[in-house]
Amino acid sequence: MSYLIVAAHPDDEVLGAGATMYKLAQAGHEVNVCIISGEVNARNNRPGTVELHEDVNSSMNILGVKRVIKGDFSNIELNIVPHLKLVQFIEKAIIETKAEIVITHHPADLNNDHLHTSLSCQAAVRLFQRRDDVLPLKELLFMEVPSATEWGLNAAMQKFFPNTFFEVTEEGVYKKIEALAQYRGVMRDYPHPRSFEAIKGLATYRGGQAGMVYAEAFQCVFRRETYHRH
Repeated sequence: MSYLIVAAHPDDEVLGAGATMYKLAQAGHEVNVCIISGEVNARNNRPGTVELHEDVNSSMNILGVKRVIKGDFSNIELNIVPHLKLVQFIEKAIIETKAEIVITHHPADLNNDHLHTSLSCQAAVRLFQRRDDVLPLKELLFMEVPSATEWGLNAAMQKFFPNTFFEVTEEGVYKKIEALAQYRGVMRDYPHPRSFEAIKGLATYRGGQAGMVYAEAFQCVFRRETYHRH
């Protein structure tokens, strides 16, 4: 199975699905990542460009990611990028990775880049309906990104509603934290949501919701199953 995680910024993919990515890669599935704003030039305390790319590569190697596709769209400015450009960039990533299952941001996240990434991804995954040479999408999942998803304060939008839980191991949780720590300046001290304690605590909480020890939670918004009569 080919999985594609579509994230707005470097580190979002790990925060939202790091332990799941590790589990899938260990099980032999192909895991690829598409980062819309690969340079994040407006990020506070951003390391140099060379260091940033080193951080991405180190993080993805820990999780077993096969390929990272980076866009050069400016962060905190995705709202002024033509929607079609974002959609076509994601479509290209879907084609190149032969993605069957796509994971992206929830559209109610506080971060505006997450919103526009999600909207563009929702449009892009329909590509298989327009092109016969594109693998049909099997599933679209929204992930939760600590420090953004829980701050979805707009009451007019439906908040993240987890209905799909991926069981992960303690090793997977630690690999997620190790991968996140490769990004210089991203981890914080507890009680920040990007702290060791908070990330492990969230995995414990989501696991408990589903009768598991540890889990990452997602919201399944599209699933396509085919059945063959015998």
